[in-house]
Amino acid sequence: MGFGHIPVLVEEVMTLLRCEPGRTYVDATLGGGGHTLEILRRTAPSGTVIGLDWDEEAIYEAKKTLMPFGERVKIFRENFIHLPELLREIKVEQVDGILLDLGLSSLQLEKGERGFSFREEGPLDMRMDQRLDQTATYLVNHLSADELKDILYKYGEERWAKRIARAIVRERERNSIETTQRLRTIAHHAIPRRYHPRKIDPATKTFQALRIKVNDELENLRKVLDTGWRLLRKGGRMCVISFHSLEDRMVKETFRKLERGGDEGLSPGPVLRIITKKPVTPSQEEQRRNPRSRSAKLRCAERV
Repeated sequence: MGFGHIPVLVEEVMTLLRCEPGRTYVDATLGGGGHTLEILRRTAPSGTVIGLDWDEEAIYEAKKTLMPFGERVKIFRENFIHLPELLREIKVEQVDGILLDLGLSSLQLEKGERGFSFREEGPLDMRMDQRLDQTATYLVNHLSADELKDILYKYGEERWAKRIARAIVRERERNSIETTQRLRTIAHHAIPRRYHPRKIDPATKTFQALRIKVNDELENLRKVLDTGWRLLRKGGRMCVISFHSLEDRMVKETFRKLERGGDEGLSPGPVLRIITKKPVTPSQEEQRRNPRSRSAKLRCAERV
């Protein structure tokens, strides 16, 4: 891949999507194009992929990687919540598979200026789409302690949300909080040392919560889950790779609701059949090769 990104659960995704020639797939989180590349290889010579991402840098890298496949791949810079409108615009009525990989790409994590990672010094940006108005810098410097606490607890499930929020407000009174390392330090000091987690950085949940809020990630996921299945033809499948419990819970509950026929009264019976009774997780070998894959969970459901 152009920037060293390693797609996760590739074999498992290909199997669940049932990649075959002549079929049409949507990679709704294109990233660097890793999953799409494999779909195109396995559906040769006539399979097609519609790829979308709202990150301009990701689109640039994906186009370079996927250029050899010509007209078999169509790439758009778009938020996946607009997938129904996009397919109508390009006159595609239904597709055979939809993939959502909700993880951050290496491109986002390794570029300090994007502000996603506490391991790299950079501005507190965290926008997946640079066209968005609100950055993490704005949130930490303008929201009240109660608002910050609610964000950290709701989106990061951070038990020390109140202490961290108070510390942020206290510190910004001295100087505006502008960088990833300053926020990381604040979070470290706000959590009592004896309660620092062993396996993750103490600032992990703070960064996760702010990123989710900046990009409205959970609301976007809810929208695509509620509408995406309608774009599948009968037997078509939706695969979702999530990386934290809030996302995975939403995917699991939505699939269950649609399997029960819970489409808010619009459909008399089940509209999906759950294929993965339990989430598929990376093998020990994949986790060894790609440590970032360790928290990935893959769920799949089929249109009935």
